[in-house]
Amino acid sequence: MSPAKGAVCVTGAGGFLGSWVAHLLLSRNYLVRGTIITVDEKYAHLKQLPNASENLKLVKADLLDYPSLVAAIQGCSGVFHVASPVPSSSVSNPQVELIEPAVTGTLNVLKACVENKVKRVVYVSSAAAVFMNPSWPDTQPMDESCWSDAEYCRTTENWYYLSKTEAEIKALEYAKANGLDVISVCPNLIIGPLLQSTVNASTMVLTKLLKEGKDLEENKHHRVVDVRDVAEALVLVYEKPEAQGRYICTAHSIHVKEVVDILKENCPNYNYPKNSFTVGEEKKEMSSEKLQRLGWSYRSLHETLVDAVESYKKAGVLE
Repeated sequence: MSPAKGAVCVTGAGGFLGSWVAHLLLSRNYLVRGTIITVDEKYAHLKQLPNASENLKLVKADLLDYPSLVAAIQGCSGVFHVASPVPSSSVSNPQVELIEPAVTGTLNVLKACVENKVKRVVYVSSAAAVFMNPSWPDTQPMDESCWSDAEYCRTTENWYYLSKTEAEIKALEYAKANGLDVISVCPNLIIGPLLQSTVNASTMVLTKLLKEGKDLEENKHHRVVDVRDVAEALVLVYEKPEAQGRYICTAHSIHVKEVVDILKENCPNYNYPKNSFTVGEEKKEMSSEKLQRLGWSYRSLHETLVDAVESYKKAGVLE
């Protein structure tokens, strides 16, 4: 076995994306310290990852508990900040329940990185911090210069978009003021195979299509990207010295009916929506050209969907 590449910390290592980031880093011989909120059986899948017995250490840390983050990051030369507070379906006080935890949690991680003299931080933001911008021209694909309009998010009560926008703005401001090398990556809706046995919000978009058999389904427009391709993007921007700033990470622009058609053809015998689809709202396009110039590429939608269903069967989430 080749020697380890050095220590990195992955916050939220037990989650949908965090698990794949840990998987990829371990397979590339990094020493990985993964933060988890509690010591729990639901993180058992992490112990099965390649090289995990020698190179993975799980530590308890909370984004709102600064000393726990300092301890988790100590000795690491890089940090992948993947963890993010996930709200319940609705929040009665968005400022307190969603926005402040998102901003404070992110700044706590960055402060702990400065304290520990971390060389580079890869921060997972979201396309939610890009998309909500009514003044962006309809005919022009959104790029990294496009930011969601905070005031518009407040007026329309898009609190999740607002939390992601404010957290990323504050993160990049803090990085600049403190000389910290931070790269942010903004993925769209992340789908694909599970490593963990619990179902996350973006996975439910697909499992509902496989299980619910609605008579009428809105033909929503989604921009999606494979979870494995997002993990590849994060490690790519970490490893490429020339990477800097912000990167949109998106692959396929699709409608729900297209997804159902691919799934029906390749994975029959599920309770799909009947053939009635209402017209869904069209969304502006986004470009991952900057990330692709760095060397990133993505899988076919067919591969993502088929692999996702295979993993759902294994995890028993379709029963």
